[in-house]
Amino acid sequence: MSLTAKNKDTIKSFWAKVAPRAEDIGTDALSRMLVVYPQTKTYFSHWKDLSPGSAPVRKHGKTVMSGVAEAVSKIDDLTAGLLTLSELHAFQLRVDPANFKILSHNLLVVLAIQFPDDFTPEVHVATDKFLSAVALALSEKYR
Repeated sequence: MSLTAKNKDTIKSFWAKVAPRAEDIGTDALSRMLVVYPQTKTYFSHWKDLSPGSAPVRKHGKTVMSGVAEAVSKIDDLTAGLLTLSELHAFQLRVDPANFKILSHNLLVVLAIQFPDDFTPEVHVATDKFLSAVALALSEKYR
């Protein structure tokens, strides 16, 4: 599923609204993922506190959203634009790429909750397609 020019414009416009709240969104999405999908905790076993909203969760939520911001800025070539992140997750962190889809789902949930008026069906579809494309680009080095 490729992103159309309209999808890309929709993502860029929506991201302008999301960006000022990115840290809170990232924290909430990561917190939800760790609670709803406890198997994902294995990647963060070195953290002292995995509870929702804890300092390490906030820090990594911010990091995740920085990666999403990078993806928005490189939306025309996600595979090349996210190559460094793909290599990091594949070779150093060894994250199962299925987890990218899990986190994407949690991001969609949080965005829908925090932006009820802006998260129209059109924005929902574009964001879902975008996050799927990001997950695919991050999985590139696993092949």
